[in-house]
Amino acid sequence: MISISLCMIVKNEENALDRCLSSVQKAVDQIIVVDTGSTDSTKQIARKFTRNIFDFEWIDDFAAARNFAFDQAEMDYILWLDADDILMEDDLAKLLVLKSTLDTEVDSVTMKYHLAFDAQGNVVSSLRRNRLVKRSNQFRWKGAVHEYLEVGGRILDSDIAVTHCGDDRDSDRNLNIYMKRQSAGESFSPRDIYYFANELKDHRFFEMAAVYYQRFLKEGMGWIEDNIAACGKLADCYHELGDTSMELASILRAFEYGPPRPDACCRMGYHFLQKNDYNASLYWYKQALEISVPEHSWGMQNLSCSTWLPHLQLCVCYDRLGLYDLAYRHNEAARQYQPDHPSVISNKAYLEDKLGLAQVSGAATVPST
Repeated sequence: MISISLCMIVKNEENALDRCLSSVQKAVDQIIVVDTGSTDSTKQIARKFTRNIFDFEWIDDFAAARNFAFDQAEMDYILWLDADDILMEDDLAKLLVLKSTLDTEVDSVTMKYHLAFDAQGNVVSSLRRNRLVKRSNQFRWKGAVHEYLEVGGRILDSDIAVTHCGDDRDSDRNLNIYMKRQSAGESFSPRDIYYFANELKDHRFFEMAAVYYQRFLKEGMGWIEDNIAACGKLADCYHELGDTSMELASILRAFEYGPPRPDACCRMGYHFLQKNDYNASLYWYKQALEISVPEHSWGMQNLSCSTWLPHLQLCVCYDRLGLYDLAYRHNEAARQYQPDHPSVISNKAYLEDKLGLAQVSGAATVPST
């Protein structure tokens, strides 16, 4: 059985840290908590779980803080989490099994990262990250902001998931760091350019974000998943700016890097829906449902684009074409995922009236045609 050091960096996490550590403590042999300047009770909470609490002077560099935390680890493998992450009970059980069975030739274990959920608790946004790494390899973190763990060797893709429960309290932090670095004349890596553009977009600086997405794509040095995502985000910027021509060009640009993804198909579907070209819109929303994203894809996955959202939009298209039976069927398909969505509820009532649905044993039925 391997031993595991949990390494964390924290600041003012009194509302989250206990929940995080309680969810994972059974699976780890050492807990390292590096505090970067808390002014609340974070350290007191950490002391309930560990004596290994260290101070690190914040220098606007997440990689430096994480590397310092890794340097304190003593066990065979290092697991990293943020304070607003947890392991659900099923995932804790899977981690305990992995701990007792892991081949020590494995250098890194990836885990899914569930970032967002709908009202029914379904995962709607997810990606994959290296989470558990062999300490002796001395893998290091890179990047002051949106840092990543640079690993190599034998990598195992697990079915364990880490669940994010954050509320993005300091939403300006990363943008401010990038702006300070830019003002200081620092050179940005392709990854920096991409994530700086993301921060600008998230703060609704769409024109400036578009400039940086274009720069990122033009330099041609990005990871393929970031290239694909950048095209979609660039399209979103042009949509907000009212430039439909550049919006469409940006959507299509994603196809240079690989087969269409569900989110790109949904963007294409929406483009034609806005032009009242319902047959073209139908084609693209159907494609979104038919395309499958590999289970172990490292890119960000917006799962709504391959589940309920295309069905809801297909309902709209078929309604506009007067094909109410098909519209109803797709709304019902969307309702399997989103039973409380206002549009789904409204569509159901509207289409039942259109179709004159009869109630049989308490269930709505579509008349045979």
